[in-house]
Amino acid sequence: MRVFVTGVKGQLGYDVMNELEKQGLEGIGVDIDEMDITDADQVNKVIKEAAPDAVIHCAAYTAVDAAEDNEEICRKVNAQGTENIAKVCEELDIKMMYISTDYVFNGQGERPWEPDDKREPLNVYGQTKYEGELAIEEHVKKFFTVRIAWVFGVNGKNFIKTMLNLGKTHDHLTVVNDQTGSPTYTYDLARLLVDMIQTDKYGRYHATNEGICTWYEFACEIFKQAGMNVSVAPVSSDEYPAKAKTSI
Repeated sequence: MRVFVTGVKGQLGYDVMNELEKQGLEGIGVDIDEMDITDADQVNKVIKEAAPDAVIHCAAYTAVDAAEDNEEICRKVNAQGTENIAKVCEELDIKMMYISTDYVFNGQGERPWEPDDKREPLNVYGQTKYEGELAIEEHVKKFFTVRIAWVFGVNGKNFIKTMLNLGKTHDHLTVVNDQTGSPTYTYDLARLLVDMIQTDKYGRYHATNEGICTWYEFACEIFKQAGMNVSVAPVSSDEYPAKAKTSI
């Protein structure tokens, strides 16, 4: 099986490529240098030349706060870029897996989100990822939409690396304690995605590791395991300056 993977310089795409190799599958990886997903002609050319059996689309604009000031480029990447890929997958009649996010929901309520719950994003990033979901649903018959959250891995930027870097220069930090999620290791996630792409169980999915915590609790555990003496104080989201509205 030949699997075309976008965003291979990011933490998830990197692990997906490694997992494909481990499972004896052929991975064809690209990042922006090899294929600008906002360029429809280039997307069409590169994917058709690769002739894959499936596409795992990991590339995305993921800077949630920056997206509020850069809505046009965020939409070009997350919505138009996804549609460009979806149209080629439709033409070739191949599987497409779209990596989405919990930000497509409004964050209200007390229970975990279900895959078919109403999508009601609160910020630009979430809205553009929602538009990407609509594009794949419109154009691709054999689609997987996999929503992920709170990911961390060896490659790329993530919350763990941010905390560890801050801990080197700060004795005291404040971290929000009213947002809850499931920290998810990209190594584990990549195994799930590669297993899933080999099936025909199409549809929407939510994929995280087990367990839940707040960002504050996550930060405390990071410093504990790293053996770093950093004081962490919990604060509410209202006390933490952020441009983008986020789910709680």
